[in-house]
Amino acid sequence: MVIDNYNFIKEDIVKTANDCGRNPDEITLIAVSKTKPLSDIEELITIGVEDFGENKVQELCDKYEHVSKPVNFHLIGHLQTNKVKYVVDKACMIHSVDSIKLAKEIQKEAVKKNVICQILIEVNVAQEDSKFGLKVSEVIPFVEEVSTYPNIHINGLMTIAPFVENPEDNRQYFHTLKQLSLDIKSKNIDNVSMNVLSMGMTNDYKIAIEEGSTMVRVGTAIFGARNYNI
Repeated sequence: MVIDNYNFIKEDIVKTANDCGRNPDEITLIAVSKTKPLSDIEELITIGVEDFGENKVQELCDKYEHVSKPVNFHLIGHLQTNKVKYVVDKACMIHSVDSIKLAKEIQKEAVKKNVICQILIEVNVAQEDSKFGLKVSEVIPFVEEVSTYPNIHINGLMTIAPFVENPEDNRQYFHTLKQLSLDIKSKNIDNVSMNVLSMGMTNDYKIAIEEGSTMVRVGTAIFGARNYNI
């Protein structure tokens, strides 16, 4: 079932990309495996899936240690500074950097582990009180500051759009994030690539792709509803 679901989403991504004139190969499907057992990940590994998303540091580390072969674990949830040391050398990318304090801690721990940490800047485009992330107006000064940290590489931007009945309602937020990434790219800041736009989830990934997303984070449509009581 998990494999069938994944393949359905993958095919839908290809169709959506083709329909809007994009290359489907530019879009990475991250299977959001948070709260789901390692066995679900192992099932997808058998068909070559390599990118998985986790919200919690402990869960990412546990799966990282026990998975049967190396895969790319993306940390997509909010990261507390006191957890950075556990994940900085395990997550292939941290999608949720949203403060200088956090960036400084990532830099410090990356030096200790002798790694270059790949990050995205989380932007709260819709300015929802319930979500983390920088305001759009704060992003460029933030990028300019963090770009000077030698053990961090900024790959792009991430947003979590509002949960809406009509996915079309989120187009404006995805469009804004894409434009912001282009504005930053035009500045040619050292150590900043802006190749990644992590936006779009189960409910709205098609709209996100139409607006330029390069990473969609899909969980429920692949793994089913989550059990948050574990």
